[in-house]
Amino acid sequence: MIGKISGRIDYRGADHVLIDVRGVGYVVYVSDRVMASLPGNGEAVALYTDLLVREDILQLFGFTTLVEKEWHRLLTSVQGIGAKASLSILGALGAEGVSKAIALGDWNALAKAKGVGPKTAQRVANELKDKAPAVMAMGGGDVAVPDDDAVIEPDTSARAPRKVTPRQNPAQAEALSALVNLGYAPGDAAGAVMEVITPEMATGDVIRAALKLLAPKG
Repeated sequence: MIGKISGRIDYRGADHVLIDVRGVGYVVYVSDRVMASLPGNGEAVALYTDLLVREDILQLFGFTTLVEKEWHRLLTSVQGIGAKASLSILGALGAEGVSKAIALGDWNALAKAKGVGPKTAQRVANELKDKAPAVMAMGGGDVAVPDDDAVIEPDTSARAPRKVTPRQNPAQAEALSALVNLGYAPGDAAGAVMEVITPEMATGDVIRAALKLLAPKG
């Protein structure tokens, strides 16, 4: 299994890039969102990857975070969602958007992706709702941009990698765990957390706000 690719971009296609890793070129298929975030030709890049193995084909799919990669794995486990549809959903919503849509059961958001109809979107939301908390608890997990020299010669120095973007609010995973420990269903807890959380909120504030949403009405 090829789990990560680090090298230089040789060229871009409509839905894929060719990454040169010390003389070996890997064709990696990516979503529109990932494509837009990549550097120019000849520049260093690193992507988490998922390898699709079939009798007639081997294909690599690339992602900038482990959360995005995990959502791809889960999305493609749903009947009617292949790799192309998964990349369409992730390209339209991003990993955080997919987490929110599935946690809240918002199949309309999923249906906005090209090639994903309402019935398929509803199936995705229903089948993956209870799996959302575990994915959301993984954190951002952004892949580090490799040093330009590191993609040619082994890196023997202690150079620190450059981060792409900051990770999500850690209160998200902590609040999810607390609510599940209190007896709430994982899907309901995830939906409440995603509805109330903001980047600045502390764990206690997230839990209190989510509990208000989960409290019986009337």
